[in-house]
Amino acid sequence: MTTMREQAVSDLPSPLENWFATRGWRPRRHQVEMLAEGRAGHHALLVAATGAGKTLAGFLPTLAELIEAPTNGLHTLYVSPLKALAVDVQRNLLTPIDEMGVDIRVETRTGDTPSDRKARQRIKPPQILLTTPESLSLLLSYPDSITMFENLRTIVVDEVHAFATGKRGDLLSLCMARLQKISPGMRRVALSATVADADGYRAWLAPDGDIDQVAMVRGEPGADPNIAILLPEGRVPWSGHSGRYAAAQVMAEIEAHETSIVFCNTRSLAELIFQDLWKVNSGNLPIGVHHGSLAKEARRKVENAMAEGKLRALVATSSLDLGVDWGNVDCVIQMGAPKGSSRLLQRIGRANHRLDESSQAIVVPGNRFEYLEARAALDAVEAGELDADIFRVGALDVLAQHVMACACAAPFREADLLDEIRSALPYSALPTETFERVLHFISDGGYSLKAYDRFKRLTKDADGTWRVSHPKFIGQHRLNAGIIVEATMLNVRFGNGRVLGRVEEAFAAQLSHGDTFFFAGLSLEVMKIDLEDLVVRATSKPARIPTYGGSRMPLSTNLADRVRGFLAHPGDWARFPDDVREWLEMQAYRSVMPEPGQLLVETFPREGRHYMVAYSFEGWNAHQSLGMLITRRMETQGLKPLGFVANDYALAVYGLEKITDPAALFSADILEHEFVEWVQQSHLLKRAFREVAVIGGLVERQHPGKRKTGKQVTFSTDLIYDVLRKYEPTHLLLEAAWADARARMTDVGRLASLLDRAAATMVHVDLERVTPLAVPVLTLIGREKISTNSSDDALLIEAEAMIADAMRPD
Repeated sequence: MTTMREQAVSDLPSPLENWFATRGWRPRRHQVEMLAEGRAGHHALLVAATGAGKTLAGFLPTLAELIEAPTNGLHTLYVSPLKALAVDVQRNLLTPIDEMGVDIRVETRTGDTPSDRKARQRIKPPQILLTTPESLSLLLSYPDSITMFENLRTIVVDEVHAFATGKRGDLLSLCMARLQKISPGMRRVALSATVADADGYRAWLAPDGDIDQVAMVRGEPGADPNIAILLPEGRVPWSGHSGRYAAAQVMAEIEAHETSIVFCNTRSLAELIFQDLWKVNSGNLPIGVHHGSLAKEARRKVENAMAEGKLRALVATSSLDLGVDWGNVDCVIQMGAPKGSSRLLQRIGRANHRLDESSQAIVVPGNRFEYLEARAALDAVEAGELDADIFRVGALDVLAQHVMACACAAPFREADLLDEIRSALPYSALPTETFERVLHFISDGGYSLKAYDRFKRLTKDADGTWRVSHPKFIGQHRLNAGIIVEATMLNVRFGNGRVLGRVEEAFAAQLSHGDTFFFAGLSLEVMKIDLEDLVVRATSKPARIPTYGGSRMPLSTNLADRVRGFLAHPGDWARFPDDVREWLEMQAYRSVMPEPGQLLVETFPREGRHYMVAYSFEGWNAHQSLGMLITRRMETQGLKPLGFVANDYALAVYGLEKITDPAALFSADILEHEFVEWVQQSHLLKRAFREVAVIGGLVERQHPGKRKTGKQVTFSTDLIYDVLRKYEPTHLLLEAAWADARARMTDVGRLASLLDRAAATMVHVDLERVTPLAVPVLTLIGREKISTNSSDDALLIEAEAMIADAMRPD
């Protein structure tokens, strides 16, 4: 009796069958299923472990069809979130194509592709084109896109989890809707290794969100990963979040393996870890660093060195989370907690790209809470539990950009385009009135801007057809289209012009006049925020806001819930190192352990200050926002706040007056009053508006032959922002900016959930002195000041005294 796999092998064209045979391989079950779904013309989502041959499975129907029925036109589009991944896949596809001796052209098209090749690709495209969502959107803005894509058979979306739930996913979803209209028989295929809500992705992938149209294919389970937690000398630090203390032990692991990737959660940490490893690299092993701030040439040089096996270790950030296949990597090291089980699995997958071999990984926790988080991540991976995927309504600025791209390709009828747009899941419930607002925004900029010709990009003819008002707007769109808006850096300077350094605008956007923060070892007060400068003065006031620390990954709710579960179940503590177990036991003895769902708030005095520590487990971003709001409310209540610090697990606020009623500070109306006031007074909303104005096409980043500086873009958008706030507060882009400011910049959803349940779940414990659970967050106070070894020593002595007080049982 013939098995399904044997049948599939016999169904393979002979070049493919022979290629598998010469390598001693047989198609895996999920590859067979993907081939069968392809031959049946079905859409499909493949979820398979790294090393399972996902990419080959996605392309197998394409290769079979092109061998059996060669075509000169474009057959398959491959879309990836990274340019580097497209280049890597091209290399991995060309190898079997060359070895089979078949005539199939594979090319990439990204922002780095030479312009003459781009022009030729539109006239004479390859059979397989590898690209990104932004480059695909630009292709669709040309009139010849109709002929280029009219016979498109398949679109393959790789690493779909990386962008489907964000704005780039919105753009790709709209592009797929347009492609489906141009080529109704086009198949949609998506690939991923880490998907929690498979049905959610099937709906996102499907035309009209019809989940039943998308076949679900699951890969064979691979060998369980081998993950260890590194504990130098068996001790876990009280504070920190980087794992830098373990540099020597990490170097020893690098020496013991062929090739290692050392993942860090931020770019700044990657640079620090790289320097730390060099200091202990007595064997002068070749080590590199890779992150998004490096020049393209530097990144490509490192990637090529890794591909050629010339490096023993690479220190990297999320820039390498996705799919780049270096077969000689045999160990992955995660510095600090991973912040999510899906992210940990994705990173582990960079080691041993072979399904039947365990991936080797080591996690280096930065502190005791991070030890619990690392243990929670390992348990989640073992249980097959991934982080939740949150799908949201499509962004209006992205929609405006897409509508303009469609108009550049050809005039359109309003009802026809709306039907097409609604077939994309993020916009399936788009109200007709909102779509009309988008069209009128593109046609005149809105009520307050309609007197200016430069905003009149679309015109409606007498017969109801919409067309581009002038050819210059077509060139303007193609120069400026894109979803990724580069972060602006601001100079931190005194009024006399002396520059102290630079910070990301995302940090400066949270500040208002009079706020104080630590930077370069100084306590600084904000005087004003200009286009390119954060103007400050030195102050003796205490710095209320924690130091600028760069962007941070949010702690997943999945891992937060597991850590809370550890705290509430002493039976789990026997698994932990002695010092972690003793820490938890003393906390339970001296105070309480919060039950899942409870909000523990402790208050206590220390050295002339009064502290309130809330253990809310909502992540650093949410806690940072909450700290801003609560200190503002404390000010109005006369509680004389001095500042706050936060980590992923807790928020600590301190001041000169005792807090006797924490519940009053956590009331849900803080989001209606202090939050709105904070967003409007700070530059959060203005920064969000700048991004949506650029994406929505209201402001150009580039003119022919000239790119605007960040200062010029800021000047343009700030002027328009001020006009709209004053004369048209309901403008479409202000609405989009509010959505961005609330959801993306402040984790306001998690904040709202916390505040909604605070009154009913708060457990307030008033104590005479600091508790063990409070120590990790309180040791952050003062760290911003460190600029010399002597101050470092003083801080260490202070921390040791605090630990002794916290762990004293009497």
